[in-house]
Amino acid sequence: MEFKLPDLGEGITEGEILKWMTKEGDQVKEDQPIVEVMTDKVNVQIPSPRTGKVARILVKEGDIAKVGQTIMVIDDGSAGPASPAPAPSAPSPNPTALAAQMQAPAPSSGALATPATRRLARELGVDIGTVHGTGPQGRVTDDDVKRSASRSGTTTVTVPSSQAAPPRGGPKEEVVPLKGLRRTIAERMVKSLRTTAQVTHVDEADMTDLVLLREAFKGSAEKRGVHLTYLPFIIKAVVPALKEFPYVNSSLDEQAGNIILKKYYNIGIATDTEQGLVVPVVKDVDRKDIFELAGEIEKLSQKARGGQLTLDEVHGSTFTITNVGAIGGLFATPIINIPEVAILGLHKIAKRPVVRDGRIEVRDTTYLSLSFDHRVLDGAYAAKFTSRVIETIQDTKKLLAEVL
Repeated sequence: MEFKLPDLGEGITEGEILKWMTKEGDQVKEDQPIVEVMTDKVNVQIPSPRTGKVARILVKEGDIAKVGQTIMVIDDGSAGPASPAPAPSAPSPNPTALAAQMQAPAPSSGALATPATRRLARELGVDIGTVHGTGPQGRVTDDDVKRSASRSGTTTVTVPSSQAAPPRGGPKEEVVPLKGLRRTIAERMVKSLRTTAQVTHVDEADMTDLVLLREAFKGSAEKRGVHLTYLPFIIKAVVPALKEFPYVNSSLDEQAGNIILKKYYNIGIATDTEQGLVVPVVKDVDRKDIFELAGEIEKLSQKARGGQLTLDEVHGSTFTITNVGAIGGLFATPIINIPEVAILGLHKIAKRPVVRDGRIEVRDTTYLSLSFDHRVLDGAYAAKFTSRVIETIQDTKKLLAEVL
């Protein structure tokens, strides 16, 4: 039987084959995990649909497969015992060869390319079917489209042999393939910057009272078996600001020409892992206290670092927070996690001199950086949102009303 890449849901149309967990000639059982696939959201282990023998693996590790494309042939005995066949007038097609042919990209509009690359081609007026793909399996990349666009109007599109790729990997260099999560991150970051009008607003927050509040709650958190960081408090401070400034908690549907205001509050938590940046989602944060949030953040972070997140755990965020405070640095300009319209960066809390009532005091302060899509949010609106977050952080009574 032909084993096709199944529909993984959430609008996913393709995935990168990260790892085959079996090889040709191996026996596999039904529901045994046989391949790990990287989508633009999460890694997924796909089980075998049948018990049988792996006859052929058709897509190599690191290559891109489309949903519905045959990636493996499994001999499950369904064809029955062999029997003498009449002499045919022409050779019978080999099922394995047919499956291999199915994965070849079509020469015209069926070119192998991501939706983002196809959109870029439309924007640049390039017929993607005429573009020579240099990616895996002839995949058309953004650079291929841009090169084609730059050649438009010329009398030839032949690439001279002198333009061969530069030497790869000398004695003082190491060549690391751009694949897996690293490639997905690269594509999403470029798409975010290319398709949104990003601006970053930075402000300073006095964290002194929040530092004391966290210390007061740490004992209770430990009794519940959770590690309490500053992040749950920040999330709870963000919620009233999102409610007051609903366009920050929205997405832009360009095709329909609509801004979608979200009446629910799912916060994406940018998480650093050995494989790269992933964004698990804490759902309905307005309905949870800081202890519940702390426990859920800890659980999702562990799953993220272990590569065990499910599609549901990375889907549905309405606003993202990236916290680099533990690493250091003054502030940064985070890139929006599309299709959202804003992302909040949290940074290092440090003791700094602050002027209060005409006197210099040493206070715990930090910088908050809000990157936003200027197509949806004006600068004043974004600044007011950030000020509202800071107001809650700095007012113990308001924060207490939110966290419990």
